[in-house]
Amino acid sequence: MSEYKGIDVSHWQGHIDWAKVKASGIQFAIIKSGGSDAGFYTDPRWEENYKGAKANGIAVGAYYFVGPGCISAEAGKADAQRFLAQLKGKELEYPVFMDNEAQPASAKAGITEATIAFCHTLESAGYFAGVYGSAYSGFRDRMDDSKLTPFTHWVAQYASKCTYGGAFGIWQYSSSGKVNGINGNVDLDISYQDYPSIIKAGGYNGYTKQGGTTTTTPVQPNKTVDELAREVLAGKWGNGDDRKSRITTAGYDYSAVQAKVNELLGAGQAVYYTVRSGDTLSAIAQKYGTSVSAIQKLNPTLIRNVNLIQVGWKIRVK
Repeated sequence: MSEYKGIDVSHWQGHIDWAKVKASGIQFAIIKSGGSDAGFYTDPRWEENYKGAKANGIAVGAYYFVGPGCISAEAGKADAQRFLAQLKGKELEYPVFMDNEAQPASAKAGITEATIAFCHTLESAGYFAGVYGSAYSGFRDRMDDSKLTPFTHWVAQYASKCTYGGAFGIWQYSSSGKVNGINGNVDLDISYQDYPSIIKAGGYNGYTKQGGTTTTTPVQPNKTVDELAREVLAGKWGNGDDRKSRITTAGYDYSAVQAKVNELLGAGQAVYYTVRSGDTLSAIAQKYGTSVSAIQKLNPTLIRNVNLIQVGWKIRVK
């Protein structure tokens, strides 16, 4: 699995010499466009930073910092629409993120509803949406993360390794980095996904889909067939026609899920592996004496592209 070096910036970094940033080895930048934590505003250096990064061949993503009042689906949708106005006319190679830090943790249910509405609004407009939060005070305490698996995750944890237990695409590992071209500290990030290829090929974030028209529904990491089957066995998806309707409506392959349920009820102990940094599907297949295609067939909902696997994914290997 490849790793890409990145930063995230806002007006707090002042004027940035993007040519020096590029020369220092930075490959992507997630730039603040604005927020709703101090009224509704556009970051004063959003346009400058976007143009500077793009002019120097640095891949760009964006984030919107929501305020303490973003605790309902209505508020999430409204903030997403403001975000879309700031993104208009631009092409971004990295996802566009909702930054959840300012809301009170006591409003967990409302924050989760706001996040889902925010991301769905962005997706409906043709953007590849994601969620930013810290590993513990964010995704554990502030949001119901079990409901956010369809959206790519940008996880903040300032440590030697990221211990967040779910799947994530980007890790923000430091808030005190030093990069030539930037005065003072800057956040440092590692991306484990080739987002530019995914986004350009899919026609998201202002790009035209390769070979066709713009797509409006991004392919995001979803629950695996195994995860869904275990939820079915735990009684979370109902029974009979109700189960079939709910699973299908949620966008999953009912036949594959039910087949997995039958398998789990039958016997045959499956073998699973949790993806780590540096893993490739071919290396995992070799380790377990199987093939890439065989693993992909065992994980049809999760592994849509054999070259794209995420740290934290629990995949079936046998």
